[in-house]
Order: sequence, then C-alpha cells, then structure tokens
Amino acid sequence: MQTKKLVLLGCVTAGCTWVLLQSESVHTFVAGIREGKQSSMTIQTKLSNDAAEPPGDDKTAQPAEDALLVRIREEAKSLYVAPIDAKVDRVWKAVPGYNGLEVDIDKTYEAARKNGAGDKLPFVMKQIPPKVNLSDLPPEPIYKGNPKKPMVSFMINVAWGEEFLPSILETLRKENVKATFFFDGSWLKKHMDIAKQIQNEGHELSNHAYSHKNMSTLNRSKAYEEIVKTEELLKKELGVTNVLFAPPSGDFDAETVKIAAELKLKTVMWTLDTVDWKNPGAPAILVKVRKNIEPGTLILMHPTQSSSAALPEMISIIKSRGLQPGTVSETLSPQRISAPAQGTGKGDEKRSG
Repeated sequence: MQTKKLVLLGCVTAGCTWVLLQSESVHTFVAGIREGKQSSMTIQTKLSNDAAEPPGDDKTAQPAEDALLVRIREEAKSLYVAPIDAKVDRVWKAVPGYNGLEVDIDKTYEAARKNGAGDKLPFVMKQIPPKVNLSDLPPEPIYKGNPKKPMVSFMINVAWGEEFLPSILETLRKENVKATFFFDGSWLKKHMDIAKQIQNEGHELSNHAYSHKNMSTLNRSKAYEEIVKTEELLKKELGVTNVLFAPPSGDFDAETVKIAAELKLKTVMWTLDTVDWKNPGAPAILVKVRKNIEPGTLILMHPTQSSSAALPEMISIIKSRGLQPGTVSETLSPQRISAPAQGTGKGDEKRSG
C-alpha cells in the first residue's frame, strides 16, 4: 500500500511539472537556471506575478478623457456670463441684480451624444444667481430695474380715472402686455369689481396706500395704517400676496421705506414719469418715451385720456427697441430673459424726439 501511494504521488508531481513546463515563462526561467542566471526563488516570484497580471494589462496607462467632453468644456469658457449683484447706488438707490449664465456641462454632453455634436454644439445653458439680491440690501427705494435686463414696466397708479381703465385694459390685452396696478385703498374698496377684472386678466396688483396722503407728513402710526389697510384689502378681498409699495405722489421719507420693509414690501418709485395727470396729450408723452426709454425703465402713468391714447404707441416704441414689457416684479427680478428681436415698427420710424 505504501508503495502505491508513492507511485501515485510521483505521477501527480510529474504531471504538474509537465504543465508548468509548457509555460513560455517557465521555459525561459528554466533555461536561465541551466545557464546559472536564475534561481528557483526567482521562478516562484515570476510565476506569482504572471498569475496576478493578465497579459496585456498595463497599470500605468490611464484612459484618455472623452474628446467630446474636453471640447464642451473648452468652448463653454467663452459663453460664461458673470452674475451681477444687487447694490445700493448713490443716485438710483437700490438696484436689483441680474443672473449670470454658464453652460450646463452634463446636459450639453447628453444632448451632444444623443443628437450628434457636428460643427455646432447643442449648448444647454443654466442661470447663475447673484450672491447679493435686493432682499440682502438695507431698506432703500427702487427707481429702476437692472440696466442689463431688457425689460421695462408700466406702473399704473389708480386712485381715480376708472373711466379710462377699459381702453387701457383693451390695449394691454391686444398687445399681450402685463402691467402692475398700484391701488389706492379707498378707491379699491369702492371698485372691487374693476380690480377683480384687472386681476383676471393677469396683471399684477399692488399697494398705493389707502387715502393718497403724503407719507412723509404722517407719524409712524398713521403711515403704518395707510399701508396696512390697503394690504388687508388686497389679501382678504383679492387673495393677493403683495410685495411692492408705491408712495402716493412719490412722497416718502426714510421712515416710510422702513415701515414698508417691515411689512415685507419694497418701496418702488419710477424712472420715467409721463406726468399724464396734467393731461399733456399723447404726443408729448411719446416724445418723452422715445427719448428716455432704456432697459429697466419703470414708466409711471395713471388712468387718463393722455396715457390711454399714448399706450399703443408706447408699447410699439418699447418693442422696437428690443425691450420686453412686463410687470414691475418681473423687471426687478434677477431672472434672465431673452431680448426680443428689434423691430422696425412705428417706434423706430418716428424716432425724432
């Protein structure tokens, strides 16, 4: 029995040796041993390494970065637009910020792989918010939007003149323009039906105090009451969560602005005054608009014959300058918009003022 075990063990050993000798590496090392250049320990080390490293596997080689991704990142550099922080200007007081732009690398890469890159990459952009917004500034009045944003607003103060509102609303509807209506509270209480119509047409509703008093002449308690009474009407009767306050006659002081801020309202003035309450006539208003309209302009008007007649042409001038009319909140927002293509309508043809 002992003899059989020895014979079997010898056969197994011989078989393993035969298999090992078929390896090219082993042949080389065996030849080295015969020539005295390798030791049996070296053979063991080499065999272990051969088993651990499959043929053709080079650990030092790193996969090259996707050429498309490299191209996107490189071209994206020229498309970056830095955001603009809100600030307190010496003249214009609180000026809103404006979002920047940058390429969304991941989404652009996905779009390029899906649709093909070609000569022109399908860039997907995303907005970059500014680090400082209006809400971060101390209480200050606002006279205009950011000058880089191609948007303007009609701010329509309403304390009288309801007979001209239908024609104003008709023009806004026809031109697909939204405006901001600042209501005197005492007027609003009497004309809630008109206010609801204005609201139903998608316009922004806001606060113009309650009884059209000069805010700077009121003590703190009275000034607070003037704003709050109109806020309550807007909220309870119309469901409006308001964020703006336009002082009657543009009269205010630092305390007025602070009170409004305590009520989470931004005090809004104007950039361009139509002075329509003096009934200057539509031509005079249009001369002023042609001469002064620019990005961020807040246009003050009232429901009057002059403004009602001038409104269609005012909108034409605005659009012809590549500007987009919107609500005051939209104009003051840092959200970017695409500038409309400049037209050659009546506004440009009559640019003589």
